[in-house]
Amino acid sequence: MKLSWWKLLCIVLLSYVLLGGLLMDVPRKAILNETIRNIYYHVPMWFGMMVLCGISVYHSIRFLRKPDMLSDIKATSYAATGMLYGALGIITGAIWAKYTWGKPWSNDIKQVGAAIALLIYAAYFVLRNSITDIDKRARVGAVYNIFAFAMLLPALWIIPRMMESLHPGGMGNPGADPRDMDARMRLIFWPAAVPGFIILGIWISSLTVRIRKIEDKNLLHV
Repeated sequence: MKLSWWKLLCIVLLSYVLLGGLLMDVPRKAILNETIRNIYYHVPMWFGMMVLCGISVYHSIRFLRKPDMLSDIKATSYAATGMLYGALGIITGAIWAKYTWGKPWSNDIKQVGAAIALLIYAAYFVLRNSITDIDKRARVGAVYNIFAFAMLLPALWIIPRMMESLHPGGMGNPGADPRDMDARMRLIFWPAAVPGFIILGIWISSLTVRIRKIEDKNLLHV
């Protein structure tokens, strides 16, 4: 398989993030201590989910404008990877909460919002699987996908910041406040959050698209 430059970049970045995140020095903050390293992996999951779900809804809009089963395949593939990232975000958050809040789940507004976002996307796949007609499934799924992405923004970013929360970002306090992250951590956090895990998600999704194209080749005229 040909290794494109962006795939090589992904491997280099995530190798750096993994090794640097585990070995490089971090600030010694009360309560957080060494668990602060989780920010390199927890937060990028949510950044990645937003980008992947955004790409998914883009392909849904393309399908509605010009019906093409390849667009539908891309929409579902990116949505599935986005859901995977969201699940990993909740899991890493629960692990972090166990050490800093005392228990993995405390019904904090951030946790509830994240769970709601995942349930909305889970309903997307349940809805699709309940429709047997291929064309109708693609059309209904595309419309629902737009709705799901519109609900993702308030569930993850707007409502939690309007309410009191144990999680950084409550009551308008930015979760990635420069005052809470020194220069050493930013050298690892931003390569992980912006290009690293996002590129990995795109890579995973592109592989899923290729598999689906092979499975559904009788539906595609590409």
